Amino acid sequence: MKRIYLDNAATTPLDPVVFEAMVPYMKEHFGNPSSIHGFGRTTRAAVETSRRQVAKMLNVTPGEICFTSGGTEADNMAINCAVNDLGIKHAITSAIEHKAVLQTLQHLEAQGKIKLSLVNLKEDGVVDLEHLEQLLQTNERTFVSLMHGNNEVGNILPLKKVGALCESYDAIFHSDTVQTMGHFPLDLGDINIHFITCAAHKFHGPKGAGFLYINKDIPFSPMILGGGQERNRRGGTEYVYGIVGLAKALEIATNEMEEHKAHVLDIKFYMKEQLEQHIPGVDFNGLCSRDCLYTVLNVCFPHTDKADMLLYSLDIDGIAVSGGSACSSGADAGSHVLRGINADMSRPSIRFSFSKFNTREEIDYCVSKLKELFAIPVA
Repeated sequence: MKRIYLDNAATTPLDPVVFEAMVPYMKEHFGNPSSIHGFGRTTRAAVETSRRQVAKMLNVTPGEICFTSGGTEADNMAINCAVNDLGIKHAITSAIEHKAVLQTLQHLEAQGKIKLSLVNLKEDGVVDLEHLEQLLQTNERTFVSLMHGNNEVGNILPLKKVGALCESYDAIFHSDTVQTMGHFPLDLGDINIHFITCAAHKFHGPKGAGFLYINKDIPFSPMILGGGQERNRRGGTEYVYGIVGLAKALEIATNEMEEHKAHVLDIKFYMKEQLEQHIPGVDFNGLCSRDCLYTVLNVCFPHTDKADMLLYSLDIDGIAVSGGSACSSGADAGSHVLRGINADMSRPSIRFSFSKFNTREEIDYCVSKLKELFAIPVA
């Protein structure tokens, strides 16, 4: 049986070149980076070299990069820092953010620490910038958290416009860039932004490694105590080979970005065309254009009595896809993102997400299995 992986927004396969870069730090170079002997100095050098590499690719200083366990921790760090250290009393986000942002802000609101506002969304989930400006017109110190690329429907936020808007109202701006890091160029020296987040496993790096960019003008107290690591911003021994893998994966993604983008766009729109051609009544959630997150295609299928079994049936055929965010795979309430954009929740929706390793042949196989599931005669 074929095995086809089309759930790259959940996680991507580790690039073999990245693995090779990590191996020495799994075997020979095992010292604790906080140790002063040679073993420790070797791994400390690897961590700091990786930090400089990441910083250079984002056009920031090395001191603005804080390594974390991934995007969820980084989002939590940014939000809690803003509320605890920056006097934030009002936060603005949207109904379709990742739950690492939504649940953290809702928790702080329940504790009475902030007032939380949800910005309006236009058709297909695009943020209403006019309403955002209305929400910013307050005397309260405000924190804005809006993701760069939505992990389920692929809408892209205009970072420079939102950054300029936040700057004009002296607001703190955080963007979850987990889905766009390594897939879109990010020159942070050209954007008014205070925090961004990263998870290496979204661009063929290792799971459990990420970072938080913290603008150098932001005071920051650690959320995790217990050591002076990461320049006193995050306690705990550094995940050395994960950090090395993150930097290598981001280097590859950055250097080969245009090539990978062209390949993935071809795969995505080939699948869109095949679905439109072969499955009557198919539709798409979010703005499905070439200006969106090109790795994601969220498909709304026709009504069927097999809707509840669609993901399972594809899995039986060796095809891995998702009904929404993999981070919420244990929930049965349906996608909060699709509800947030007023999608038709009575119809089955599937998120297909692609990487540089996918092929047109894999798409052909997937579409043929979907035709069988929807009882479309095979030509």
